[in-house]
Amino acid sequence: MPERRTVALVTLGCARNEVDSEELAGRLEADGWQLVEDAEDADVAVVNTCGFVEAAKKDSVDALLEANDLKGHGRTQAVVAVGCMAERYGKELAEALPEADGVLGFDDYTNISDRLQTILNGGIHAAHTPRDRRKLLPISPAERQSAGAEVALPGHGAPEGLPEDLPEGLAPESGPRAPLRRRLDGSPVASVKLASGCDRRCSFCAIPSFRGSFISRRPSDVLGETRWLAEQGVKEVMLVSENNTSYGKDLGDIRLLETLLPELAEVDGIERVRVSYLQPAEMRPGLIDVLTSTPKIAPYFDLSFQHSAPDVLRAMRRFGDTDRFLELLDTIRSKAPQAGVRSNFIVGFPGETEADLAELERFLTGARLDAIGVFGYSDEEGTEAATYGHKLDEDVVAARLARVSRLAEELVAQRAEERVGETVHVLVESIDDEEGAVGRAEHQAPETDGQVLFTSGEGLTVGRMVEAKVVGTEGVDLVAEPLPGSLVCTEEAGR
Repeated sequence: MPERRTVALVTLGCARNEVDSEELAGRLEADGWQLVEDAEDADVAVVNTCGFVEAAKKDSVDALLEANDLKGHGRTQAVVAVGCMAERYGKELAEALPEADGVLGFDDYTNISDRLQTILNGGIHAAHTPRDRRKLLPISPAERQSAGAEVALPGHGAPEGLPEDLPEGLAPESGPRAPLRRRLDGSPVASVKLASGCDRRCSFCAIPSFRGSFISRRPSDVLGETRWLAEQGVKEVMLVSENNTSYGKDLGDIRLLETLLPELAEVDGIERVRVSYLQPAEMRPGLIDVLTSTPKIAPYFDLSFQHSAPDVLRAMRRFGDTDRFLELLDTIRSKAPQAGVRSNFIVGFPGETEADLAELERFLTGARLDAIGVFGYSDEEGTEAATYGHKLDEDVVAARLARVSRLAEELVAQRAEERVGETVHVLVESIDDEEGAVGRAEHQAPETDGQVLFTSGEGLTVGRMVEAKVVGTEGVDLVAEPLPGSLVCTEEAGR
């Protein structure tokens, strides 16, 4: 029997990319490829790139070059770029980075096995010419579901290319567009794609141009994938998309998320459901109610504020102001005092004044956020903001970034200290000799937020939901003591 072809997937960027990598892994394994963890052990190293901001693009290029360095020193014969950066730049990336043996766009995902085999055999698959993917679907959201069957939507699956007999451990087809999926790690947490694309036109963001217009996955497919993940040992699912608050608008029901969440919470084996990527301008009273009162739904609000000064927000083509944002947070906390809130902010946006920056600082000081990401503005190719005048000097942007980052660090540490004495429900995620037992509470999302450090790991196991008392902090992280009888039953795990 010939030796199986091997492939390693290196994933950069957000949780949406992680889902896409697991779909690619499922398709490849279904076609006979052997998945390996390390690129040096693979015939082909596939780098799932991020194309969001300059730092992420640099990380993607570095990962491709690092994988290329393995060629000639081990098993690796080819390095292939996929993901957002590959989709966004196509043949431009291929020309600028000849070290990549292939640059594949989203349209290649269905035939990923054939594409990799061609490249492995020394053939050339021409990199695509990028196009505005917003133009691939109808302008009217109501017409997108039928048209979407002809458009490549990573994480949504596709009607063609699915083998009849699937290897054990691959996600089964649960609907006409359900993806194949192979888990790439044993974490008790997994992301589930709720939708793809975005209809918002934020002046600083290029994502809609290469991810396309907003299109929801059908609830039956989301439920089916969640049930499969539970069978694989997953205890927490995180719903991801570019904008979860728009879910259902192309299915005829903008309140569909409020209906879907309780159904997901009832899936056997799932202990917690988390929703990410919420738009403040689209938050509805009914959605807040479901997120703050439904057992097993984390009262967690990943709200994309970006700024709070009205003039800056208008230039960003966004809505709101400091007082309205604070009112939204007051409403949330009146229903769930321990609710977690995180957000990202851009400083140094074109035309931002000292008064605007002071207004942002006023909001941050009053918001009591659990996690804060701060980024300095830089032009993104193809965005409206890149054409704006009144650009701030780079040293001014850097100084404002440092100033707000210092404030943010102080504020999230203070917020963590406010939680001392609280009882939290923690999902144990890792246990080792050096760090001990580590997990996350309801207000802490994977990767982006803080974590919980247990004072003792005795009796704890990965994947267990534990009730614990917060006894201290280490910056944004909490130190917690497991309570007697701390295995939380399914009914208790929600609140």
